[in-house]
Amino acid sequence: MQQASTDQGKANSGAIDLAHLERATFGDRGLARDVLRLFERRCETLLRDIVDAPDAGSRIFAAHTLKGAAKGVGAFAVADAAQAVEDKASDATEAIGALSARLMEARLALSAFLRGK
Repeated sequence: MQQASTDQGKANSGAIDLAHLERATFGDRGLARDVLRLFERRCETLLRDIVDAPDAGSRIFAAHTLKGAAKGVGAFAVADAAQAVEDKASDATEAIGALSARLMEARLALSAFLRGK
C-alpha cells in the first residue's frame, strides 16, 4: 500500500514533490503548511519581479531566487521553468509564459495540500 503523501503527489500531477517536502520539513505537517504559504507569497513577488525586470541581470536574479525557493519545497517543474528564464533572460517572453503555467500548477497543488486533500 502506498503512503498518503505519494498518493497526494500523484493527485497533484507532480507539481509538488510531497515526499521531498516531507523530508525538508522533517515530517511536520504544520511546518510544511507554513513553508508552502511562504512559498506561495514569495512566488507572487518573484514572478512580478521577473516580468517587470528592468534588465536581464535583474530578471536572472529573480528567476534564480525563485528556482531556489521552488527546489526547497519540491516544486521541481517550477525550478526548471525558472532556470529556462535564467537561460533566456534577455528574450524570455516564452519562458516566462511557461513559468507562469508551472506556478499555477504548483499553486493548485499547494492549495489542495493546505486544504488537507
